[in-house]
Amino acid sequence: MPDRQALSTGALLTHAVLIQAVAFLLRPAAVYQAIQLDVPAWALGALGASFAVVPLLIALPVGGLVDRVGARFVMACGSLLTIAAAGLLLLAGGGLVGLLCGTALLGAGHLGCVVGQQAVVAGGAAGTRLDSRFGYYTFAASLGQAIGPAFIPVFAGSAVRPDPAPLFLVGGALAVLLLAVTTAIARPAPRAAAEAPSEGSTLGLLRIPGLARALLTSATVVAAVDLTVVYLPALGAERGLPAGVVGALLTVRALASMASRLLLGATTSRFGRTRVMVAGIVVSAVCLILTALPAPTALLFVAVALLGLGLGIGQPITMSWLIERTPADRHGRALSLRLAGNRMGLIALPTLLGTIAAAAGAGGVLIGTGVAVGSTLVLLRGVRLD
Repeated sequence: MPDRQALSTGALLTHAVLIQAVAFLLRPAAVYQAIQLDVPAWALGALGASFAVVPLLIALPVGGLVDRVGARFVMACGSLLTIAAAGLLLLAGGGLVGLLCGTALLGAGHLGCVVGQQAVVAGGAAGTRLDSRFGYYTFAASLGQAIGPAFIPVFAGSAVRPDPAPLFLVGGALAVLLLAVTTAIARPAPRAAAEAPSEGSTLGLLRIPGLARALLTSATVVAAVDLTVVYLPALGAERGLPAGVVGALLTVRALASMASRLLLGATTSRFGRTRVMVAGIVVSAVCLILTALPAPTALLFVAVALLGLGLGIGQPITMSWLIERTPADRHGRALSLRLAGNRMGLIALPTLLGTIAAAAGAGGVLIGTGVAVGSTLVLLRGVRLD
């Protein structure tokens, strides 16, 4: 029934909004809690990396689980883990170990939700239409990334170091709603019996020409988004910016990513995926460096907005390109391979740049991130995304 399909699509997009809202609320809240604990600079890098450690270990099995038992079951499990993460951060976030464990659990829940969502989106589309579907999906994700930080000024006001407990509570409430929404997502129709499963291992997908380099590019861009969540609050604390201003910066970045994704299908149809991807990388690299430089707050908002435009492009393009090149019965594993690469980037880049923070502060980390993003242009040479 069309009405049932429309309800399921709406529930899926709502699910995408909610999981990102929870993650982009709880993670800055955990950073503020760590700052209150006066943890060393390297610990912020560890906190950023902890979001990716468990997902890196379970990403490929989760992708296989999606292909075997279905996306909705995996999304429900991810929602339950997200609820548990919010509770752990609230109850055990008074120490660094509790913050690390809660953030790691949040990363596992986030992974389950996102792999399931992307597997549902991947069904039944190709070409520009697939770009549009992933564009709308990542638009919803960006909306969640804007909504989550918007709670920070509501509860923190003008405080530079706000009390994170109310933020943990709100995140937990949103996670409960996330689980409820999962039940409204329709189970995908089973494949025809005549459709034979494809052969080959998940890691065998890496033999697809250009895939490894495209995944490395995607991982770097995702890590850049992640590092803004951790180090924009740290930069604000260094410069004495109120938490409300930092929350507004994170919201502006997400809103700008929404704008770049909303018309992605039309943009790639006109200019091609490769040109759009290169433009996004250049804008992102330049604006990450500009964000780190001393500037009036108004100019900081402009740089962050342009940064959001650039960072919003990479994920949907690599997802649609990957789906076009993998068999339908291996979409879950292919997407989980991409997410595993992303999580590896979320571990490697924050850990590496976290050592810079001790000497150069949050600004040095953002400059290093800009250089890393710009270097991915070398990886894309010769890769045909169109």
